[in-house]
Amino acid sequence: MITGEIKNRIDSIWDTFWTGGITNSITILEQMTYLFFMKMLDDAQKKKEAAANAMGVKVKDPVFKAGKWHNPDFDRDVPYSSLRWSVFKNMESEAMYATVSRDVFTFIKTLNDGKESAYSRFMNNATFMIQSARTLTKIVEGIDGLDMNNRDTMGDVYEYILGKMAASGTNGQFRTPRHIIRMMVDMMQPTLKDAVCDPAMGSAGFIVEAAKFVQEHHKKELLKKENSDHYRGEMFHGFDTDQTMLRIGAMNLMLHGVDNPEIAYRDSLSSENTDENLYTLCLANPPFAGSLDYEVVSKSVLAITKTKKTELLFLALFVRMLRPGGRCASIVPDGVLFGNSTGHKAIRKELIENQRLQAVISMPSGVFQPYSGVSTAILVFTKTNAGGTDKVWFYDMKADGYTLDQKRTECKENDIPDIVARWKNLAAEENRTRKEQSFFVPVEEIVANDYDLSINKYKEVEKVKVEYENPKTVFKRITKLQDEINAAMDEFKEKYL
Repeated sequence: MITGEIKNRIDSIWDTFWTGGITNSITILEQMTYLFFMKMLDDAQKKKEAAANAMGVKVKDPVFKAGKWHNPDFDRDVPYSSLRWSVFKNMESEAMYATVSRDVFTFIKTLNDGKESAYSRFMNNATFMIQSARTLTKIVEGIDGLDMNNRDTMGDVYEYILGKMAASGTNGQFRTPRHIIRMMVDMMQPTLKDAVCDPAMGSAGFIVEAAKFVQEHHKKELLKKENSDHYRGEMFHGFDTDQTMLRIGAMNLMLHGVDNPEIAYRDSLSSENTDENLYTLCLANPPFAGSLDYEVVSKSVLAITKTKKTELLFLALFVRMLRPGGRCASIVPDGVLFGNSTGHKAIRKELIENQRLQAVISMPSGVFQPYSGVSTAILVFTKTNAGGTDKVWFYDMKADGYTLDQKRTECKENDIPDIVARWKNLAAEENRTRKEQSFFVPVEEIVANDYDLSINKYKEVEKVKVEYENPKTVFKRITKLQDEINAAMDEFKEKYL
């Protein structure tokens, strides 16, 4: 958790952007991310230099070399030293602005050979939007106190900023609630043997939460070099069609200790995505709507379910991308559970007959407020290519720890701990009845119901007979009350009117 002092610092930086004329939340986050990267590069080199000096050797592969760097955009040579945060932060306001906007920004845009980080690979079309030297100076002063080497703190800082983004409600990319993501990751329990993928990664919330889970539960294993290398570079995979989101997601991962994940600009549903049998864990909240070029959708995805609905196509994609034995937890709109179209039935049949569908967790419609009132569910399945669904665990989530209105304030009612605990001990669910919040349904019953996965199809509602008073008795009581009111009014009238 970040301290109140750091929160106040971030809030102040955010306000400085607003007063400086940048009011779009995505733009604020993007510009802040550029400056974070500038500071991270210098902080990382200072750390290398301190270690090299202590050992009496030269710094290996320095970002900021000796001599001068040629700025290709402005055809000028500038000292590498002037590109360093620790140097330009002390410049006079106008000189700092000229150096950062013209030289430093061009430098980080051209640092895209992939050697430094995944982040640097997505800088080609970046634009520096801060228009005022005074605004830049105040922002640099605000960021300067942040310790970029403390990944735990900086990870929390970035998540706090993403939370501010979500609170602004200006971009659906940021709307998956972090506590829902955490629940899904806790259920899937990723390990260092996993290859984790989110083919609609957005700000990389699912990947980051998976990385945090591994950090928390596999600390000793991470001390081994081969495990550390796998974690920092090959374990996590993410794709998106928005360069801004790729930059933001890459920075989010960097600040959580994942320096060089495999993230790429890619339309995951198109034929350009040929990933098949590659990943052991897919975690996602894929887009439920939006533009779709049906002509470029991968034929292998359409072979599973022929549809234009992205929520169905992504489920088919997960099946294709996972290795046999790989697991998936994905958020889907409720319509996926009971839709009558050929595409809806085909994907449900695929998961039940050809794979192993394990769980359907129905969530209340307010979970995605204030952005949307859509009802959603979480599907959990394992790829087998040979069936294996014998029974499906259903859970009727009624509360997630927050009110289900537009305000979404914290409250005591929260089913998430119960969901995770019950998922980890499914043997104890065998004797649960259909009248309770969670229960098993045998696959034969689901098949007989045309593969319908809506919990209300199977939930048993206990009806309680309500005895009402005789209308004559109620009428007598009302008449008596009315007489008392009339008497009181008459008394008041005699005394005061």
